Amino acid sequence: MTAPGLRERLSGGEVVLLDGGLATELEAQGHDLTSSLWSARLLADAPDAIVAAHAAFFAAGAEVATTASYQASFTGLAAAGVGRAETARLLRRSVTLAERARDEAGQPERYVAASVGPYGAARADGSEYRGDYGLSVNKLRAWHRPRLEVLADTAADVLACETVPCLAEVEALVAELSRLGRPAWLSITCADGRTRAGEPVEEAFALAGSVDEVVAVGVNCLAPAEVESLVAVAAAASGRPVVAYPNRGETWDAAQRRWSGPASFPVDAAAGWVAAGARLVGGCCRVAPADIGALGAALKPEQALLA
Repeated sequence: MTAPGLRERLSGGEVVLLDGGLATELEAQGHDLTSSLWSARLLADAPDAIVAAHAAFFAAGAEVATTASYQASFTGLAAAGVGRAETARLLRRSVTLAERARDEAGQPERYVAASVGPYGAARADGSEYRGDYGLSVNKLRAWHRPRLEVLADTAADVLACETVPCLAEVEALVAELSRLGRPAWLSITCADGRTRAGEPVEEAFALAGSVDEVVAVGVNCLAPAEVESLVAVAAAASGRPVVAYPNRGETWDAAQRRWSGPASFPVDAAAGWVAAGARLVGGCCRVAPADIGALGAALKPEQALLA
């Protein structure tokens, strides 16, 4: 069930502050995330660390905790020797860990977003930044379905279908979300004003906003400089409130499994994102709790004064 007022808050024009890069905070705690499972490994090995990472973002002012399920999939965990029953248990645990952080912070009005990463994330080869899957919509639907069904059966307030790089995967996710009837946001990862697969991004936004279950449409894990123009396109094409959470502008090197290039998270630019239609605003990879705190102070100064 959606947390009280989330859809209404977005439709009413209120800005809701997202968290940042969960993996970034886990690495800052000293955890090694270089395996193909990334932060999903800690669902089994170090669940308390995930709670602590969520808590750090809540303490910085985030109103949404995005779960550690981005890289957790039935195929990815099977490759690591984890059975289907245990995978389902870990997916459910990702939600309960975020709920625990919220409860321990004494902030019941905060929200839990169950992360649904793209097919490329499970491949652990950077293909979510290319979208070159070569899979049909029906095959992508079949791949996403088991994880979506598990996460939809939790108490998560919203499903966060994120870092989607191509139209085929948007179509697959929209079809499954419509079947499940659970609220979700759907965000595209873009480059040079198009999907990562080079397709017209307005088509992706329009498709994402074509079902009632999708409460927000937008972008994530892209350069901050691209956000404002794409938010405007997303708002016009989808007719939905817009979600926007860029990374620090770096490029993912899949071979070296690291980020490279110049980094910047320009908090001052976020007012332009909101003016263009963004209502769920935060950060993605390499964005730390301190960045979210600064973002909240810029966008919601009245809350910063009360903190």
